[in-house]
Amino acid sequence: MDSLLEIRGARREFVTPEGDRIAALDGVDLDVGAKEFVTLLGPSGCGKTTLLRAISGFEALDGGTIRLGGADLTALPPFRRPLNTVFQSYALFGHMTVARNVGYALEVAGVPKRRREAEVAEALDKVGLSGMGARRPGQLSGGQRQRVALARAIVAKPRLLLLDEPLSALDRNLRQQMQIELKTLQDRLGIAFVFVTHDQEEALTMSDRIVVMRAGRIEQIGAPRDIYRRPRNRFVAEFIGETNLFPVTVDRVEGPTALARTAEGVELLLPAAGRKPGEAITAILRPTDFTLADKGIPGTVRSAVYLGSDLHLFVAPAAGGPEIRVTARDGQAAETGAAVHLAHDPARVHVLEGG
Repeated sequence: MDSLLEIRGARREFVTPEGDRIAALDGVDLDVGAKEFVTLLGPSGCGKTTLLRAISGFEALDGGTIRLGGADLTALPPFRRPLNTVFQSYALFGHMTVARNVGYALEVAGVPKRRREAEVAEALDKVGLSGMGARRPGQLSGGQRQRVALARAIVAKPRLLLLDEPLSALDRNLRQQMQIELKTLQDRLGIAFVFVTHDQEEALTMSDRIVVMRAGRIEQIGAPRDIYRRPRNRFVAEFIGETNLFPVTVDRVEGPTALARTAEGVELLLPAAGRKPGEAITAILRPTDFTLADKGIPGTVRSAVYLGSDLHLFVAPAAGGPEIRVTARDGQAAETGAAVHLAHDPARVHVLEGG
């Protein structure tokens, strides 16, 4: 991958009112390709917004470097960096028309009126707002205001676009629609996007790669499917989507399959490759990896949550231990109190080494 953005050893510390030093960024290394959609994902306080602000120049680093296209940006002020940011609040000027909002930076830069109008019209067309330049932000829906903010950010044709949770203020249906539109726009523009969110669905839907962060450090970088199916550690496994974690000990290996048990006696099948009896590991199965069957892990449905297309079940294993979360599919159903058996494909099990 040809890197457009290169971050090396990024450090940023803050001092609390009590005098303690907290590392918001603790030696972060990251590369972003020239046409890549990369999402910074993590819980509040993980450092994702601080990293985005450091890239934009609104947050000074205490150590490390940031390079864009080979040029060192580390000491440059925000207005000298060839990138733009879309903020959560959109920050539109209510007294200006949509067209003037979009073209304001060009106006300040002294771009001639005719050229400015042409570039504003092009930007509005790209975000699906052609013909709305004469309106004011107060006359637009939330989704339209979000598009105006995007048009304003791309009108100067930046090499990199930073997006700080720009969909968080939208309702669920519009947010899902805008997820697809954002990715389509990024593909059409052919520029790099760095997107910040705490919403796992957004990250999985739009990203070429996801950067999972915790306590100022990167826990894992990878494609959405790799992050979801092959988490590197327990934190990533629990943070990305719903999951079931089973601390187990391998009992025996039989051909391509190994049998493992929890301390309570719940039995799981998993791939035998690399496994040996007595080994302590943590096995991961997503709720969709289980099916209701005639045999498998016996248990009782403690609760059933109907969510339209899916039925989420919480099953107490007969052997004891934590409840198992199951997403029933293909018309399967089970009522609270029902006795069930949970089957799974051993190939779907992901193993965290070391228990």
